[in-house]
Amino acid sequence: MNKLIANEMMKLVARKRLIVIGAIVGILVILFTFAQYKEVQTQRERLGTDDWRDSLQQQIIDMQNRLGSNRISDEWREQIQVSVQQLQFYLDQDINPNEPGAVSFVRMFIENSTDLFIPLLIMIVASDLVSSEHTLGSVKLLLTRPVKRWRILLSKYITLLLATSFIVAMTGLISYVLSGIVFGYHGWKAPIITGFVVEGSNVDTSRIKLISQWKFLLMDFGLVWFVAVVVGTLTFMLSVLIRSTAQSMGVMLASLISGAILNNMVSSWESAKYLFMVNLKLTNYLNGISPPIQGMTLLSSMLVLLVWWAVALILSFIVFTRQDVY
Repeated sequence: MNKLIANEMMKLVARKRLIVIGAIVGILVILFTFAQYKEVQTQRERLGTDDWRDSLQQQIIDMQNRLGSNRISDEWREQIQVSVQQLQFYLDQDINPNEPGAVSFVRMFIENSTDLFIPLLIMIVASDLVSSEHTLGSVKLLLTRPVKRWRILLSKYITLLLATSFIVAMTGLISYVLSGIVFGYHGWKAPIITGFVVEGSNVDTSRIKLISQWKFLLMDFGLVWFVAVVVGTLTFMLSVLIRSTAQSMGVMLASLISGAILNNMVSSWESAKYLFMVNLKLTNYLNGISPPIQGMTLLSSMLVLLVWWAVALILSFIVFTRQDVY
């Protein structure tokens, strides 16, 4: 098995996919770092101070002014009301929710990448782990070797897990190193509040906990890794079923984009909570952000994703071990 995994890893490295992914992450981090730096500068010029309390108070005032508009939907109004209560709580507790530093940037970047960017990076690797064998015509040689098919597929899946772990870790490392040049490499022990419970337009603060940012970041990365594994496994299944890298990527890309759209439109479609793409934003639960559908929780979303993962993995092995070679 070790030789099979090593062989798959060498093929993955030879395709230079990981280098391309690293370059994409680096470019986007530089763009986001510049954008955030300009935003901080603009806000400083606007308020005439560096005090985060004044900035937070201005955010609250801006949101309250938006609530007076008749043009916003009831759902968006509820989300704004929730955000106002959370920001006011941070202000009352004298805790900066956006402590400046590379660690805060990594947290922001990784949370905003959970449901689309990181899954797309994983998709680049997972989409052709199996289908590329058909494209290159090496599938006959691969399946006629004196090795059981399930072992071959397992080695490919373990390679996917290793690549997924590497991509998530690399994203965090690149964003920390590059953003730290501008914002400094501090913020590990900054206090973060978690445990907000959203009930309609109200926020329950009775279960909140105050933890260090490094602990919060570990939870963020754990949830992001879990989502990446689920998306990678689903793409892996498509690679087995469709046998075409382009078509596998197309199907998964359409699913991810539709999920990003559905998150803002499915509040009244309760059965949509069983779709995997609606449950990808797991980090929102840590931040107390309202779920797309009332009643969704971190546990329920993880269970839904776990079922999709199990079905995709089982189906992949059944099809691969029984498919004809031609």
